[in-house]
Amino acid sequence: MKSLWNESDADEAIQHYAQKGVGPDLALTVYATRLIGRERTLVLHGGGNSSVKTRMRDLNRRDIEVLSIKGSGWDMATIEPLGMPAVRLEPLRALLALEALSDRDMVNIQRQNLLDSEAPNPSVETLLHAFLPHKFIQHTHANAVLALSDQPNGESVCREVFGADVALVPYVMPGFNLSKKVKRVLDENPDVSGIILLKHGVLTFGETARVAYERMIDLVSKAESRIETARARSAPVRRAPASAETAQTRLAEPGRVAPILRGLLAEPIGPGEYRRTLVTFRTSDAILDYVNGANVERYAGVGPVTPDHAIFTKPWPVILPPPKADALDEFAFAARAAIGRFLLRYRDYFEQGNQRVGGDRVMLDPYPRVLLVRSLGLFAAGPSSTAADVIADLAEATIEVVSAAEAVGRYDSITPSDLFDIEYWPLEQAKLGRSTEKRLARHSVVITGGAGAIGAATATAFKAEGAEVTILDLPGDALSAAGSGLGVHAIPCDVTDQAAIRTAFDEVCKHFGGVDVLVSNAGAAWQGAIGSVDESVLRASFEVNFWAHQRVAQAAVEIMRRQGTGGVLLFNASKQAMNPGAKLGPYGLPKAATLHLARQYAVDHGAEGIRANVVNADRIRSGLLTSEMIRSRADARSVTEAEYMSGNLLGLEVTPSDVADAFVHLALSQKTTAAVLTVDGGNIAASVR
Repeated sequence: MKSLWNESDADEAIQHYAQKGVGPDLALTVYATRLIGRERTLVLHGGGNSSVKTRMRDLNRRDIEVLSIKGSGWDMATIEPLGMPAVRLEPLRALLALEALSDRDMVNIQRQNLLDSEAPNPSVETLLHAFLPHKFIQHTHANAVLALSDQPNGESVCREVFGADVALVPYVMPGFNLSKKVKRVLDENPDVSGIILLKHGVLTFGETARVAYERMIDLVSKAESRIETARARSAPVRRAPASAETAQTRLAEPGRVAPILRGLLAEPIGPGEYRRTLVTFRTSDAILDYVNGANVERYAGVGPVTPDHAIFTKPWPVILPPPKADALDEFAFAARAAIGRFLLRYRDYFEQGNQRVGGDRVMLDPYPRVLLVRSLGLFAAGPSSTAADVIADLAEATIEVVSAAEAVGRYDSITPSDLFDIEYWPLEQAKLGRSTEKRLARHSVVITGGAGAIGAATATAFKAEGAEVTILDLPGDALSAAGSGLGVHAIPCDVTDQAAIRTAFDEVCKHFGGVDVLVSNAGAAWQGAIGSVDESVLRASFEVNFWAHQRVAQAAVEIMRRQGTGGVLLFNASKQAMNPGAKLGPYGLPKAATLHLARQYAVDHGAEGIRANVVNADRIRSGLLTSEMIRSRADARSVTEAEYMSGNLLGLEVTPSDVADAFVHLALSQKTTAAVLTVDGGNIAASVR
């Protein structure tokens, strides 16, 4: 690993933050912290921390010594000075004289001594930094160091590699006791440049930010060198033997497997209701070597590579067999059984741990977060796509560490008791945050024609309800939508192309795990008097305005049935389905067929919990009156925008957002199917009843 320190960049950081009233010590700490945070093999997603001891003025204008340390939950890659709250140092150092200190009291005294009462909570390892004498301190969970310390003989391996340059501390749960232990070890080894917390992480320090940072890089480089030597000497990874049948088997695509797993991970919470999860897929040569390893059941089931991962990944993954493309029912049966075994093991793990600590803990969601599928890769599950991505990143880091540890010797982790203590530690759980979920959180929504006015408004409305949204549109439009700031996943897709639809929905499943809501919105208005219009015009309109709806609905229903948790199909039919406009027959005829299509889906798939509803939209204003709107009226040449908008019964303007709200309402209406909801300000000729 190479140092990325650049004196010019460091000076620039000092000057930049000086303009904001930040001193050079803190500016350099932020600079060094970001260098570490950018290297994924050192820290991931809020892990690790850093600090500096400096002087600041309190409200009484007194110059006092403070510890500025990373706030809990802040990410080292993007941290700002605001994310490094300043705590009065002397009261923290005085705690060293205590024999014991509860977590509650520890947090309380840290907050009592903040210079800014509105600052974030200081790191749970604040006292560790405070008790050490060094000015600058960095703490990481470096993969290479973990690979050496996560061994049954980790202490001797680390001593061999690092010699007397580092001190070693056996695993102790973070908090007051660890802080005191580290101080005692340092007092016995005052000249070391770093401390390795076995099976946890590594600390380096110095009188300058650069020294603390580069000591970390140097220490990690030594660990990497030791791993490279071990790999050069070790035999290649031994994969589980494949039968002749397995070798000739065609594997199912990840996009076909993800909905099965997502359905099995959905927790029933009421009749037809589920606490869903989002699932993402990863694969690579390293992942395949790991999941196909002959000993994967052993090394994957030991525990996390660092305790910090437990709250995200759960203690262990689920390991599943290769999914055969022509036997997905068999795979689903095996996966159900494996997840069931995980739930039993997790509940037993919880009950034993809870009984040991007095029985006052409440069991967290017991479902697995990481699923390793032989011959395919890994799936990660979380309450949002962001959470699933974080878990997938941590799973990949685990694979890197365990693979390196197995090359060096034999991977080992902390004990189940220690693991329970960290997973159910309130200070660790606080990193996850607690907030009320929105009504469509954990739902995957697909919107066709998503780059248009109605599609974009619908995407915005579903995002506002917490949904994960994918829009499908023609390549240029999808690209524009991806960069529009909507915060959606955009996939180029011609909805008249069956192969393109399949590819798009497979990508949705690999990214989110499946589909819960389809908004089939794409359409185009062909025109012509029905008695003379060319057949090619009718066929082209039916391709977009009927067959495209049928194709995407079929693709969505196939996924929903695999999930087994129901779903909803929403179609944009327009008023033409019931109230034909002059010379708009080529548009209205397929729209009428689409309205009937929705009702047919409601009839045929209602027993599977799949609902189908229609929005009948008309007179939608999105800026100026469009030529399509004007051409739909007999007096097109004389009508004005104002006259057109006043043509509805309510005399109110109807916007794309009104249509979007109707789609969201129907998605949330759990007991409504085969319905037609009119959004046009009032057009009695287009009303259903």
